[in-house]
Amino acid sequence: MSWYYNYKTKPTIETDEGIKAKSKRGAFVKSWWATRWIEAMERLMDRGRLGRGRRYARKGQVVSLTEGAGEVIGKVQGSRRRPYKTAIQIKPLTDKQWEQIIEALAARPIFMAQLLAGEMPPEIEEAFADVNLSLFPTTARDLTQDCNCPDWASVCKHLAAVHYILAERFDEDPFLLFRLRGKTQDELLDALSQQQGAGGLEETAVPEYDPPPPLPDSLTDFWAIGEEAARFQTQIAPPSSLYPALARLGNPAFMEDIEQWLKPAYDALSDAAVTAAFTDETNESGAET
Repeated sequence: MSWYYNYKTKPTIETDEGIKAKSKRGAFVKSWWATRWIEAMERLMDRGRLGRGRRYARKGQVVSLTEGAGEVIGKVQGSRRRPYKTAIQIKPLTDKQWEQIIEALAARPIFMAQLLAGEMPPEIEEAFADVNLSLFPTTARDLTQDCNCPDWASVCKHLAAVHYILAERFDEDPFLLFRLRGKTQDELLDALSQQQGAGGLEETAVPEYDPPPPLPDSLTDFWAIGEEAARFQTQIAPPSSLYPALARLGNPAFMEDIEQWLKPAYDALSDAAVTAAFTDETNESGAET
């Protein structure tokens, strides 16, 4: 930050060319990993600048956000004609540290499946903790931040706005955090695959494939539930936020408030699904199951 002791506050120059945050109120992000990023950031900043940063992000004052090698460069329209330039550099992990992390991740085979599906495993921090490391910044030394605005604080509202937009990027792409730490998605998955091929993952027995009978021979019981599916267990729980699909997609161009029409339909479908799932059925002996 620059140090201007006689700096006088000027009105913000609003712009309609910025990146407007999807969040309009309440929680800023949906996923747990993006939430962790915001929590890590908020521990390093004062509430006043955080609040102004949120307003900047929601108004679209962040005019650009570019990912680089271990850093994020942003431009934020403030009170001056030219947008302020911000830079957030994240300390990359060393090759040795990544070797330790890959080994720790490979010890949990489910992580591979979740990462391939584009999901950040909730327990992934445990794997990092096993080797005394952290995926998320834990201290101010993990981040180098700068803005050319006159604010004397180490983290100003312009940097806060960039952090909030960055958190939304994390929401959409969990591998962005890995890239900023030094590993691309392909590099991480390739390393896990090599670890698996080298015997790093515990081998599990793969059942032999039993092809289904020809369709003419199975017409009488085609729609019946097989023995394996009958034992399949499911758990039904409410979503962490209501109507996630509507929140993510927003209103279409042809209708201003589509939620008033779709929310009742979503509620009815959800109620019907839960009712169907928990309706008692009767087995062949007449006992309730």
